[in-house]
Amino acid sequence: MMKLHVFSEKSGNFASETKKPMIFIESKRRKLEDVETQYPDAMIIDVTSHAKDEFVKFSPFYPNGGIPVPFTEGLVAVSVEGIWQGLKVFQDADVDTHSFTKRDMKNLKRTVRMFGPCLGHRKGVFGEELMGYIEARKQIYLPSYKWVLENKLQKLVTAVRVISKNKPVVLLDYNTNPDVNNPKKPLSHAALIKAYIEGNYPE
Repeated sequence: MMKLHVFSEKSGNFASETKKPMIFIESKRRKLEDVETQYPDAMIIDVTSHAKDEFVKFSPFYPNGGIPVPFTEGLVAVSVEGIWQGLKVFQDADVDTHSFTKRDMKNLKRTVRMFGPCLGHRKGVFGEELMGYIEARKQIYLPSYKWVLENKLQKLVTAVRVISKNKPVVLLDYNTNPDVNNPKKPLSHAALIKAYIEGNYPE
C-alpha cells in the first residue's frame, strides 16, 4: 500500500505555491505500460473503486460516510454514488434511501433495465420536483463530491497537490469526460479532482 508523507513548508519539502499543478486524466482501461510510456516521469494514481491503496477513497462509490443528501435536511449517505443512484426516479420506482447506506461499493447502480425509463432525479428525498440529467449533475453530484473532497479527503487532496507541483500526476478513471454539460458520457470524477486542485471546480 502506498504511504503518503505530506510535508509542511517549514520542512523545505513543500512545493512552491507559484508552481502550477501538472495533472493528467487517463482511462483506467488503457494498458498501464502504455500510460507509463506516455508519462515516464509521472506518478500514476488509480482513483477508481478498484484502487489498491488509500486513493480508493476518491471513488464516488467509496463509503466515506456522513455526506449530506442534497435538499434533504438531516439525512446523510455513506457515498456520493449512493446519493446519485438513490435520488433517481424511474417509471416503476421512486427514490431508494437504501442506496444511501450501502457500504460494499457493489450493486449500487439502479438501471432502466430494472425499473423502466428514468424520469429524472428527485430534488430531495421528499421533494416534488424532478431534475433533468445535467441539472442533477450540477445540483446533486457536484456539490456532494465537493463536500467529500473538502470534508473527508483533504489529506489526499493535499498529497496530490504537492506531488503534482513537483512531477506530473496521472489520475486513472474509467470515465475521462471533464465536461459537466456533456450528457452523452458519464462525468469523470478524476477530472473533478483535477479541477478542484487547480481552483476551477465546476459550479
